[in-house]
Amino acid sequence: MSAAAATTIGVVALMAVLAFAVIRPRHLPEAVAAVPAAGLLLALGIVTPTRAWRTIAELGPTLGFLAAILVISQLAAADGVFRWIGDLMAHRSGGSAQRLLLLVFGVAGVTTAVLSLDATVVLLTPVVFATVRRLTVRPSPHLYATAHLANTASVLLPISNLTNLLAFHASGLTFLHFAALMTLPWLAALAVEYLVFRGYFAGDLRGRVEVVRGAAVRPPLTSLVLIGLVLAGFVVAPVFAVQPWVVASAGAAAMAVRAMVRGQRAPGAILMAANPLFILFVGALGVVVDGVTGHGLQQAISTALPAGDSWLTLLTLAGIAALLANLLNNLPATLLLLGAITAAGPAAPTAILAILIGVNIGPNLTYTGSLATLLWRRILVRNEHSASLATFTRLGLLTVPSTLLAATTALWLAGRW
Repeated sequence: MSAAAATTIGVVALMAVLAFAVIRPRHLPEAVAAVPAAGLLLALGIVTPTRAWRTIAELGPTLGFLAAILVISQLAAADGVFRWIGDLMAHRSGGSAQRLLLLVFGVAGVTTAVLSLDATVVLLTPVVFATVRRLTVRPSPHLYATAHLANTASVLLPISNLTNLLAFHASGLTFLHFAALMTLPWLAALAVEYLVFRGYFAGDLRGRVEVVRGAAVRPPLTSLVLIGLVLAGFVVAPVFAVQPWVVASAGAAAMAVRAMVRGQRAPGAILMAANPLFILFVGALGVVVDGVTGHGLQQAISTALPAGDSWLTLLTLAGIAALLANLLNNLPATLLLLGAITAAGPAAPTAILAILIGVNIGPNLTYTGSLATLLWRRILVRNEHSASLATFTRLGLLTVPSTLLAATTALWLAGRW
């Protein structure tokens, strides 16, 4: 089979998998399409078994890390972490919609960074729903904020997003160095998003309401301490040559044992919290992307990408990554670009992080840019609140270019210190 034919079949398979993931007929898991697509490419010889195994082996630690973080997030919710956060936001807002928006930004920013964007979408968004209903304020500013911050605020830590885990592996950085380089971009991105939201939703943020005070929800101190210990473990682990997925797995195991002893979750429920079908989907998607890139396309993209770590180069990489995230979805875009930029050897860490900024922030422009945004939209429908495509697109046009510019410039400055 010619390289052109193999690449074409690979692209068609990838598009079919992504279309299925977007539509999810009958709510079937994404793996239902990804696994057969990967099998087809193997059967046709477009991807060799050796290459597929190498890809899955390379993704293994990343997928284990992701599964552990998903378990930690779900068990934190079961212990009342998010219920406590909702109560805290309601009382600290003082009945002000503006102050509530600031609190949502702070909470969503930290939740996304520490527990991943999935926690913000799946666990925090319903809490924000309950809070705005409790305060009878207009919901749109706060709900769109959870969608945007699930993407934008995920640039901070390796654990914040699956794309970060892939970039972390490719960059060769330590957990602490990664976080140090991305702190300034994270703060810059949140500041720009907040200013745009304040201006765009100015009418919805006027006025105050009376807060109905009930019994305060007690903070779940044990879960908060365990999460803090896991984060500390990520910082200390490199000193002892311990991989991050080991730390995350230990934290998940500790929280799982506690949840079972307290009767909060059964073993089967804890296993399902790791979302094994989504883990399978990511592994199969990696094989499908191999079918797209393994016959010359990756080399062609590698040649076209700018080299170095100048401000203009980083901005160009972030822009290309944002565009591809919206065309292909951010996960395959990450796999494609990381493979291309490292094809000729190790790339500058800031160049890899610029790509990460693009694939994380770019999806705020379209619903299809990230699976998290699609999931957020489904949660809104489940809570009988329709998401306006026009509002989402206008917000994206206002925030994405300015946020990309601010975050990439901040990354360039951080790389010079």
